[in-house]
Amino acid sequence: MTNMKQTQEQKAVTHPIGNMLAHAALMLPGVIVGSSVAMTVMLPADAHAETPPEQATIAFKYLNYEESQASLKRINVNSPSMSLSLPIAGEWLLQTSLTSDSVSGASPRYHTAVSGASGMNDHRKAGDASITRYFPTGSLTVGTAYSTEHDYVSQALSVQGSLSSDDKNTTWLAGLGYAKDKINPVNNIVVNERRKTLDIMLGMTRILTPQDIAQVTLTHARGDGYYSDPYKALDNRPRERRQTALMLRWNHHFAASEGSSRISYRYYSDSYDVKAHTLLGEYVQPLAGGWTVTPSLRLYSQSAASFYFDPVYDSKLGAPFPPGYVFGSNQLLTADQRLSGFGAVALGFKVGKQLGKDWRMDVRLEQYEQRGNWRLFHRGSPGLEPLTARSVQVGFEHQW
Repeated sequence: MTNMKQTQEQKAVTHPIGNMLAHAALMLPGVIVGSSVAMTVMLPADAHAETPPEQATIAFKYLNYEESQASLKRINVNSPSMSLSLPIAGEWLLQTSLTSDSVSGASPRYHTAVSGASGMNDHRKAGDASITRYFPTGSLTVGTAYSTEHDYVSQALSVQGSLSSDDKNTTWLAGLGYAKDKINPVNNIVVNERRKTLDIMLGMTRILTPQDIAQVTLTHARGDGYYSDPYKALDNRPRERRQTALMLRWNHHFAASEGSSRISYRYYSDSYDVKAHTLLGEYVQPLAGGWTVTPSLRLYSQSAASFYFDPVYDSKLGAPFPPGYVFGSNQLLTADQRLSGFGAVALGFKVGKQLGKDWRMDVRLEQYEQRGNWRLFHRGSPGLEPLTARSVQVGFEHQW
């Protein structure tokens, strides 16, 4: 094989509920497997508000992501995107975004069908659009999304609604999404394979005090179809996956410093027996001259899938085989490191600047590292080199 594609866990499949194009999160191994993009519903801090924005906004962002393992560069991603938010008649809001991802690099150094010298190149185009109708005590949003690359196509539809209490201090949320994917790997291991996913989301946002907002969100996804990675040897996964995640968020405003803290915890589990914990903390501090700084820390830990195995490498063949493997068997198994047990730490720092009345820019840096022995509660999977990644995102936003 001369072209090494991304694992299916890395596919930037658009999300049918909430934020449909979370590019940086899609590329971080510590986020992809344990959380599943389809389970990551990050609602805004002002989710209690039931009025559309007064101004239209157009935003341009550019993301560069680079991943390395054992001092070797692996994956490089360049991802420009554009989004538009347009209020209409004081009761409607139209939102749309377009993204183009260029991915290149080498396959993982361990637990893959080919060596780390094998190259891969890919280009993804994605877009989404939604329309929201605001009512005196709630809102209703209908959205669609589409993503395509030369071996993977995804289509999604969604509907999400909110309802506020009479005092506007409590907002209930519910969402339903459906995604349909078609998979045609370049090595023709499978042809026109399909995958369908149904997502359900329930949530509540509550204003506790003038300085505190809390939120709880429960999501569940039921997927059926092709989940194996056609670009990895000995990779055979169940044709269904059930995923559940519970997220708790708390935002607090500090009157003395005019800063705000954002803390969240998410517990995730699925039918692969992957169980994951994510703790995220960030602090937003406005400064003089229109500047804003936001440091962040994310801690992550996940257990290995029940069918993950620690490979034993044959000195002659060089391929990872599980102990006692019977050639030609149809047993469930994978050596994909993204389904192994590991822990991860990510440090981030964002700087924003208001440029005049209508323009704003920001730059975000993040450094990520993943190790098997950082797994909490029990030992992680052995035999994996530490994986590191860094991302840089630059954004410009204009309002009118």
